[in-house]
Amino acid sequence: MRVDKFDYQLPAELIAQRALDRRDASRILLLHRQSRILEDRRFADLPQILTGNELLVFNNARVIPARLFGRRAGVHSQKPSRKTVREHLTGNVEVFLTRKLDCAIWEALVRPGRKMPVGEKVLFGDGELEAEILSRGQLGLRTVRFSTKNSLSVEENLERVGHVPLPPYIHRPDESADRERYQTVFARQPGAVAAPTAGLHFTAELMRALDERGVRRAMVTLHVGADTFLPVRTADLRLHRMHGEHGVITPRAAALINETRRAGGRIVAVGSTSLRLLESAADETGRVHAFAADTRLFVTPGYRFKLVDLLLTNFHLPRSTLFVLVAAFAGLERMRTAYAHAIAEGYRFYSYGDCCLLERAEAM
Repeated sequence: MRVDKFDYQLPAELIAQRALDRRDASRILLLHRQSRILEDRRFADLPQILTGNELLVFNNARVIPARLFGRRAGVHSQKPSRKTVREHLTGNVEVFLTRKLDCAIWEALVRPGRKMPVGEKVLFGDGELEAEILSRGQLGLRTVRFSTKNSLSVEENLERVGHVPLPPYIHRPDESADRERYQTVFARQPGAVAAPTAGLHFTAELMRALDERGVRRAMVTLHVGADTFLPVRTADLRLHRMHGEHGVITPRAAALINETRRAGGRIVAVGSTSLRLLESAADETGRVHAFAADTRLFVTPGYRFKLVDLLLTNFHLPRSTLFVLVAAFAGLERMRTAYAHAIAEGYRFYSYGDCCLLERAEAM
């Protein structure tokens, strides 16, 4: 299937550049399976929208300050015994962490990458954190190893000198407010470099209202990578390869999900990340098993969903793997209609934008 089927035109002014003052003040567009009617609601209405027999599955990944601004150390080692100072290599460097490989080793996007050979070092802050380029990969990826020059750990130094990794379509520097707003209220497990944005709409008060409604919840973890921002670069979807993202479903969460299905309840994936992890951990009967591994699941039209009944998700970029996923879940033409409606009604798009609640297009 060609990727251009998943294109659409979005006015730039509809791309949300900042979060709303209140998380639950966002709008939610309802897509019902049994009718073609689109319903505009407020996210604060979610406890009334749901029937009370649902299990909401949240991604509790916590975003780390994955965007780093540093400078070249100015020393490049050709051999262990000889170091040559190269003043023309001193300059600004941006390092965007994409995937943790070890306690101090990460995959990262480095700019300017072409001028950063293996062995080059970058200093951050006052030099308390240093990164060395270990290897070069495709599409600008580098493997870097961090070391510290103070008593703090690598993670503690990242918290001090790192910036909130806002998506590239937010055209401003990160601000102090982003440290809290580009994070869900239930974020617990650090390691993500992009927020599971469907969860950004929830407040503690709304969670209590859902509890009173009888809606239950389960927490899973999928560490979102920077690949979530990237468009599909191949004309044919079958040629696209997903980067791995590490996910965890505990035995307790798996048992709660399976119990809900046995009782006839509905499984609501809060975000595409939760959906991908659930579908990765489910067997052909729809039973979820405890999971602790990477997933590279790429959901495209024709995929047979094994588990999820409803998907709560933000609006996604054209030609992205996430727009392909929602088209697979709810139907491409339905999503085209829904997005055209959202644009006409002035919905706010992408990470800090509004959301929609989708019923799966066909019964399992």
